[in-house]
Amino acid sequence: MIIIKTRQEIEKMKKAGELLARVHKEIAKMIKPGISTYEIDQFVEEYLKKNGATAEQKGYQGYQFATCASINDEICHGFPRRSPLKDGDIVTIDMVVNLGGWLADSAWSYGVGNISDEAKKLLDITKKALYIGIEKAVIGNRVGDISHAIQTYVESEGFSVVRDFVGHGIGRNMHEEPQVPHFGSPGRGPRLMEGMVLTIEPMVNIGRYESTIDDNKWTARTIDGKLSTQYEHTLAITKDGPIIITDQE
Repeated sequence: MIIIKTRQEIEKMKKAGELLARVHKEIAKMIKPGISTYEIDQFVEEYLKKNGATAEQKGYQGYQFATCASINDEICHGFPRRSPLKDGDIVTIDMVVNLGGWLADSAWSYGVGNISDEAKKLLDITKKALYIGIEKAVIGNRVGDISHAIQTYVESEGFSVVRDFVGHGIGRNMHEEPQVPHFGSPGRGPRLMEGMVLTIEPMVNIGRYESTIDDNKWTARTIDGKLSTQYEHTLAITKDGPIIITDQE
């Protein structure tokens, strides 16, 4: 069942989203060779606590961290680690913020030091794909219109879209209906209505789209060892168009 949010409920989610956006802006200042994703994770947990919020994914199905931190060929759900980031790495930090019982979800990718031209292109294309998808998130369109727009653009640039992980509805629960794939046919899936709140979160690979799961049962990585990256926003469908509640601008 798709849970429609009232204007007042969306305002509460916007507060969570504004806090999450501030966290990402602080992380952007921290990213450099030598810092560890474990240090970033500890910073996030303390920052949220100081601001009256919690990390929703900590404890979710036994997950132990405030963030997911996925490096290089890791697609998503990477564990924060104590080993330092190296020059040339790319890293995605993903988190869900709970503020007053309302959630916001956003992943952002960062280059560490001097990254390759190929990695720069991957970051640029993935971020642009996110916003291309958001442009389709309007009343009357269907979920498949978002999916198709993202897939068409990414594949036109010679990259691939991950199939095994998708966006979703969000509100008081981290995962609500509908699912929002980043691949598929236009005109398919649930129709978008005012009051729906969704995540759009394309994961884009340089090589093949297939994934494999590490022995920790969480971390997904590319099947061919090539780079992957992700950008994600939470947005509300309104009569005035999509409102990005995790906007960093």
